Amino acid sequence: MTRVPYVTVDTVDDPERYLEEFNGWDRSNLLRARANSPAALAATLQQARWIRERFSLPARYRELAILQVGYTTKTAYEWAHHVEIAQSSGLSEQDIDAVGREAAGERTHLDELDRSLLRAAREMTNELTIQDSTFAVLAQHLSPRQLVDFVALVAFYNGAVRLMHALQIDLEPHLAHLLERFPLDVR
Repeated sequence: MTRVPYVTVDTVDDPERYLEEFNGWDRSNLLRARANSPAALAATLQQARWIRERFSLPARYRELAILQVGYTTKTAYEWAHHVEIAQSSGLSEQDIDAVGREAAGERTHLDELDRSLLRAAREMTNELTIQDSTFAVLAQHLSPRQLVDFVALVAFYNGAVRLMHALQIDLEPHLAHLLERFPLDVR
């Protein structure tokens, strides 16, 4: 159960009108919790807009990285939401299963760049940096802009999962089935 109220459109205190331009924030428990601070939520939604509209990497790479952050931190909310987004972005069930298998050191069907993106996301999540050898592989495939976008994405989602854990954000019931099909392996 969440530690702060889930705000609704009817209960939000937004005298500065930060949320006027953002439709749909009230359908997400995470965003409803963040709406306790409308200015902070508006800033978060601006960041999300950048990720959706101006991110320089293909959706496949974006979603692999976000899934790896959710998987590594065992954040059910993040994992389930991005399993759904990953599927709508074209990732297969095999691709999603590979996130956990790669984390366990197993061989998968993923190519070198996919594996390196997952490894870099794990390293940033666990060690706060990317190892030189991993970064070198990324730099062979990505432009400087793409490298910065990737690092900013992983940093953003590492902050998001920490907020989800600290506030104990509840997963919306309609997504619970995704945790059954794609469980977070708690080894």
